[in-house]
This record gives sequence, structure tokens and C-alpha cells, in this order.
Amino acid sequence: APVRIKRQPKFAGAAGCLSAMCAVFGALAAQAPASPVSLTLSQAVEAALKNYPSIRVTQEQMNAAAAGIRLAQTAYLPRVDGVAQVNRATRNTFYGLLLPQGVIPGVDGVAANNLGTVWDSGAGVLVTWQPFDFGLRAANVATATAAQSQAQATLNRTRYDVSVATADAFLTFVAARQTAEAARASVNSWQVLLKTIHARVEAQLRPGADESRVQAELAAAGTQLAQAEQAVEVARATVAQFVGFNPSQLNVSPGKLADQLPPDRSEPPLDATANPVALEQTAAIAQVQSQLKALERTYSPQFVVQGLAAARGTGLLSDGSRLGALNGLAPTTQNYGLGLTVTFPVMDRFAIREQEAMEAANIRAGQAQSMVIASSLQARFNTALAMLTGARRVAANTPIEVTSARTALQQATARYQSGLAPLDDVAQAQRLLVGAQIDDALARLNVWRALLQVATARGDIQPFVVEASQ
Repeated sequence: APVRIKRQPKFAGAAGCLSAMCAVFGALAAQAPASPVSLTLSQAVEAALKNYPSIRVTQEQMNAAAAGIRLAQTAYLPRVDGVAQVNRATRNTFYGLLLPQGVIPGVDGVAANNLGTVWDSGAGVLVTWQPFDFGLRAANVATATAAQSQAQATLNRTRYDVSVATADAFLTFVAARQTAEAARASVNSWQVLLKTIHARVEAQLRPGADESRVQAELAAAGTQLAQAEQAVEVARATVAQFVGFNPSQLNVSPGKLADQLPPDRSEPPLDATANPVALEQTAAIAQVQSQLKALERTYSPQFVVQGLAAARGTGLLSDGSRLGALNGLAPTTQNYGLGLTVTFPVMDRFAIREQEAMEAANIRAGQAQSMVIASSLQARFNTALAMLTGARRVAANTPIEVTSARTALQQATARYQSGLAPLDDVAQAQRLLVGAQIDDALARLNVWRALLQVATARGDIQPFVVEASQ
């Protein structure tokens, strides 16, 4: 029979091509890089507090400390122990003594020595409760609570450290960009000057050495630009590390930082105790103090109320004969009891006394460390104030420097074009202007950075972040 070929509709091939093109364009769109994200200082700090791993570490440590409080509170509950056992074993016993151990079982049986076995069984419940403890359990709960407070203080200090580091990295990023912009403007100026000099050299109005000199200056400016752009990328990577973004997709919006100065106002005195570092140290001291209080309550009598209900079964009779069959598999003899047990660790006093001495020494060391922290914070605050004063003075002077340098460049260029000055005057004026522009850009940022250092010593940079982001 002849073979018939089924023809596809004409539009089937077109539809297949269209589907393939859509798949290709979809893959290309998926590979296309997303547009960079521009963050303000406030957004960068917020992202760092949300994404930086060390904050999650301390958060889980605080959760563990909270669980420690609940664990300490379970000591108020009675203890209930249950047991059930079935075995088949020999019933031989003899008179004598063994020191307490957990290997050789004590046997209730008859004086015999043979290999006959019987069934034994037992089940029971023991309830133990401590009606009063001279404050030991409450002290343990207080210790666990102090541990949670220290974990919270550590979390706050970690958030503070991450915020400060992110803000500092942000300012460094902005400063690197400002420097790169000034270096790029310098390259553009040298390129314009090179075109002018080249035209004059071609017209034999200027010697070829002038063109070579400008080319050398352009190359030096290009090197400076490359170094500035390298610093930008390094700063970008540092900020990206904190905020959790891909460096290639990160940019910053400097806001006031690039072109405005913060208002000049007097700074109130420092309260070093409000800094998260000092608060963490205070919480650590409080935890050791609570441990000492708990330790002081361990040397006291322990009163324990116990209630017992138990039953046992055995296939052994008192005359040594065996009942056989399944006798002993189920408990048949019951017992119960209720009593009060008092224990007192007489010889623990010597060890407890030395432990108390250790904790007391740790408290004194912690208090001394608090003084060191307060002194360090005060020194940092004083240094930041001095830096702020100096930065404001520099920032007030750099606009004059830029204006003068720009005028000098214009005059040097005009004199060179008129043949009244050598090219060296133009080159020096150009370098002077680039340096002045960089100084002016960094001077404003240095004022903001000094304000950040003041806020860092105070322990709260949020007001600074809000002001810089407006």
C-alpha cells in the first residue's frame, strides 16, 4: 500500500518558530542584569540591620537565653519518675556487702546457688517535690533572667556596631565617588587642553614638547582616576557586605552628604552609661552578681517530699521453691509510702566559699572594666569633638580654595594662550584646582564623619542617620 505523508497546517511551522523565539527572548531577559538599587544612608543601615548575619547570631543567642529562664522555672514543678520492668533470672542470694555501684544487682531471694530461674516484675511511680528551698530556685531564675538581659544587651551592641560600620562604609563610598568625579573632571580638562595644544603644535605656534608634557599630565590624571575608581569599587563591596546586596547592583544616594553641611550646634556632655557597649558590660556584671546570690543559697538544707506507689511480682516462694508457669509476670504485691527527706551538704562549705570568692573577684573585674569603657568612650567623644571643630574650619576654607584655584587656572590658561607664560604654569594650576575640588568635596564629608563619631560615642546614631538622609 502506498505510504501517505500527513501534511501539517501551514501555520504550525510559524507557531513553532514563534514559540522558539519567545523562549530565546525569555532566556535573554532572565539573563539581563537588573537595574542598580540606589540606597540612602537610612535605607543602607536598615538593610544591614535586617540582613547582616551577626545580628541573627545574637538574636538566636537571646532566644536561647529566654529558653534558659523557662528551664529554670521548671524547677518549681514536682518530679515524677515511673518505671516498669519484667525479667527472668536466677534468684540466688547470700549475705554480705557491696559498696554502692551500678553493675552487680542486689537480689531478693533465698540462700541458694543453682541455675533455676523465675519471672520477676515490678512497676512504680515516685513523685518528688521540694516545698521550700531558701530562695535557691528563685535565685536560679534570676540568674537566667540576667543571662537573657545580657543577651539582649549583646544584641543591642551588635546592632549598634553594624549600624556604625554601615554608616562609615557609606560615607567612605560617597567620598570615593566624589574623589573619582574630581579625577574624571581633571582627565576631561587635560583632554580638552591636549586638543588645543595639538592644534597649536600642528600650526607650529607651540613646540612639540608642550604636547608631550600635556600627554604626560593626562596619563597621570588617568592613573589617578583609575585609582579613584578602584577605591569606589572597594567601598561599594564593603557597603554591599553589610546590606546583603550584589555589589554590581548597588549604588548610593548621598543626599545632603555631598553638597551640604550639617547645622552648627553645641554638643551636650556625654553620658557614657547610655552607650550599648557600657550597657552590655553592666548587664554582664549583673549576671555575675545574680550567680553569686544563687551560689550563696546552695549551702542550706534540702527538704524533699516524696510519695511512692509500687508493686512487684515474683515466681519465687519464701522457702526457695518456684511457682513456675507465668507466675511473676504481673505485679501482685503493692506498697506505697510518703515521707520527707532532708539533706545537708556539710563539707561543701569549703568549695562554695572559694566559688563565692571567684565570683566576687569577677564582679570587681567587671566594675573596673566598666570604668575603662567609660574612660575610652569619653576620650573618643573628646576626639570626635576636636575633629568636628577642625573639619568645620576646613570646610569653611575649601570653597575659597576652589574659587582661587579656578581663577588661577583661567589666568594661567589665558597667559599661556597669549604666549606670556609657559605650559608649566597651566599644569600646576590644573593640579591645584583638582586638589582643591577634592579637598572641598571631602571637607563636607569629613564634617559629617566627625558628627558620626560623636554619635558613635553617644551610642545612638539614629538621629545622625535621619538628618543625613533627609
